[in-house]
Amino acid sequence: MADKNPLYRIQFINNGDRYELYVREVTQGNLFGFIEIADFVWDNHTSLVVDPSHEKLKSEYADVNRTYIPMHSVLKIDQVEKQGTAKITELSDKVTPFPSPIYTPKN
Repeated sequence: MADKNPLYRIQFINNGDRYELYVREVTQGNLFGFIEIADFVWDNHTSLVVDPSHEKLKSEYADVNRTYIPMHSVLKIDQVEKQGTAKITELSDKVTPFPSPIYTPKN
């Protein structure tokens, strides 16, 4: 029997950071080349320790019902059983976002 309310973890690059969000709805949007995500799921912190990147994500997407992410920014989409913590991770200089120039002329 299929899960009636699946949970997805989506990882994507935005402004040089890796975003990890949990949502209930992931579709190929009506805008060509974009992934549509909606129905965000947030942690309800029960401890005193609060993750600042989680709080930044909550405030960034506070009034957002659905958002469109460019396909080339998406790293991974997983259907998961349990929710983790949404977070923003800074990427190292070794990660090159796609698309990048294949040929760069030498000076």
